[in-house]
Amino acid sequence: MKSKTNKTVDLTGQRLELEYPCTWTYKIIGEDCTLLKEAIQTTCRPQEVQISLSKSSSKGKYHCLDATLTVDSEEMRLRIFEGLKASPAVKIIL
Repeated sequence: MKSKTNKTVDLTGQRLELEYPCTWTYKIIGEDCTLLKEAIQTTCRPQEVQISLSKSSSKGKYHCLDATLTVDSEEMRLRIFEGLKASPAVKIIL
């Protein structure tokens, strides 16, 4: 059984208390859904990740995908964030 750890994250002056492991959703925006899905799967491997289309822009140029998975630690959550951010397919990640 994995032990749970608590971490406090400072979001622009607000404090967020997270208990790990936890379910986390990244919102990833880019132009090509296929490339976004590949970037998500590659970055999150070996964790199982659920990917769903959240929204598309009115002209269909940009798409927002939700990637939901269980993260075991703050380090893992940040590693995945940085990996997604480094992908050329990703324009914005939240």
